[in-house]
Amino acid sequence: MQTLGNFKLPNFFNYPPYFTLQPVRDTREKQVQLWKELILDYCRTQKIFVIALDEEFPLFSNPVIESIAGSLNHEARQAFLSALVSEGRAEWMHKGHRKCLILWHRIQDWADSIVQFVKDNGLEDTVMTVEEIRSGVESRGTELHGIDRTILMRALKLLENKGKLVIFKGSSADDEGIKFSL
Repeated sequence: MQTLGNFKLPNFFNYPPYFTLQPVRDTREKQVQLWKELILDYCRTQKIFVIALDEEFPLFSNPVIESIAGSLNHEARQAFLSALVSEGRAEWMHKGHRKCLILWHRIQDWADSIVQFVKDNGLEDTVMTVEEIRSGVESRGTELHGIDRTILMRALKLLENKGKLVIFKGSSADDEGIKFSL
């Protein structure tokens, strides 16, 4: 089995037709499904939150397949990311659809993780900064450690709207505080 670092690639990764958008609808639907699952799984295990269409991304080419067929063209990249967007598993970050925010967990799932993190660490009725959640001692070893700031803030806003916390604006983004009230 081929790997990409510590990530095990699926068998289809060595099959050249999967690197070319398939013209037959049923085949393309299967291809898109496989790519969506691969992208989400890879991003989750590697903690990748943003994919840029015009930049190198390890999954978008396979050096084992020696030809142009071993690399996804722009149309295929856009098709696979657009499929994730249509399912709510990604969002285009700009109108030009050049970068995609990958939601390997939906915002509600991230919010649930934050609530569990707060409970597990006895942080109810305490104040933390946003940066402490992203890179603090308490979050080490959790999926929250290193979370993309945009995703974290959206999950926190969701929890704030549900009355589970209050976000305090600081003088800069680095000192925004959160008071949990679970």
